[in-house]
Amino acid sequence: MVKKISLSKNKRRALIITIIVAVIVIALMITKNAVNKSHASTLKTYRVRKETYENVIEIAGTVSAAKSQKLQSLNDGTVVGVYKKEGDSVKAGDLIVQLDDTEQLYNLANLDYEISVARQNQTAGKIKLMETQRNSLVRKVENRKISATFDGIIADLDVDPGDYLEAKDSIGTLVDTSYLTAEVEVAETDVCKLKMGQKVDFTFPAYDGKVEGYLVSYPAIGEVTSRGATIVKAKVRIDDVPDGVLPNFSFTGKIVITEPETKLVVERYAIGHDRGNAFVEILGRDGRTSKVSVEVQPYGLDYVNVISGLEGGEILKAQSSASKSGRMTVSKKGSKSSKNKNAPNGSNGPNGEMMGPPPPL
Repeated sequence: MVKKISLSKNKRRALIITIIVAVIVIALMITKNAVNKSHASTLKTYRVRKETYENVIEIAGTVSAAKSQKLQSLNDGTVVGVYKKEGDSVKAGDLIVQLDDTEQLYNLANLDYEISVARQNQTAGKIKLMETQRNSLVRKVENRKISATFDGIIADLDVDPGDYLEAKDSIGTLVDTSYLTAEVEVAETDVCKLKMGQKVDFTFPAYDGKVEGYLVSYPAIGEVTSRGATIVKAKVRIDDVPDGVLPNFSFTGKIVITEPETKLVVERYAIGHDRGNAFVEILGRDGRTSKVSVEVQPYGLDYVNVISGLEGGEILKAQSSASKSGRMTVSKKGSKSSKNKNAPNGSNGPNGEMMGPPPPL
């Protein structure tokens, strides 16, 4: 037999009231969360970004061998000997090509005989004149040779025994590739940042990797290009030449004024001030904010560099608006680096605009 449980009228009323209150509380909580989410979605926020600041001067050009000698004949004549070939290493003074010097050697030997006869006759004035003539004949004999003037490598050589050469005919090139140099244009606004020995980073389309060099020199006078721009032609050099980089290869590069520096950057509208101290409000995933003290310095007009207090990536609640400050906020997408290429002591803003030096704190 089942026993029926019956509630009194007062107990039933209390139960109903309890259920209604519980429903109301749950409804209020749901509404509050929705309002918070809606507020968070419409709240103006800024993200703290890590950016690389590069203070460099961009350059481009082609590299040249340390030394270059055009191999050419000084006189007309027939080639009687070729003693080196393309790609050979040579030392200064090495004979590369010999022209027929039979006539010159005969003239020199004949003169030597005449000088010996003159000495027997003790005609001092005549001997002095003949010795001067002999020096001229010795030079003519030497001019029948094409020799290396420095240690290097024969880059090209196009001649064979029996070929007839005329004076100034070019038959090849000798190069010294122990180091490479290049002449690059530097804008007049960047010349004040140049110092001898500054590091230069090279990038070659024909070589997979970075090549490091340095600034050798730059003149004390500028020149005007055909475009009407005033520039200075600086000389850069590569001592450690990698395999695969040859004279006349093209490159792009950077003269490094200061080493790259990573900065934490955020719009200045995210920074609040309380009794002279800077702070930010970090927005969490739950929509709640936490107040954090920070140290900042100006970075352009619309941005600040965060020195301490943040690590990067935080979402910050706006403390002021661009419209109230008389400027518009620009959201930045894409590039993660800014370059200072023109201002001597300034920097680019995070959106790539050229900025002057930041004002003192």
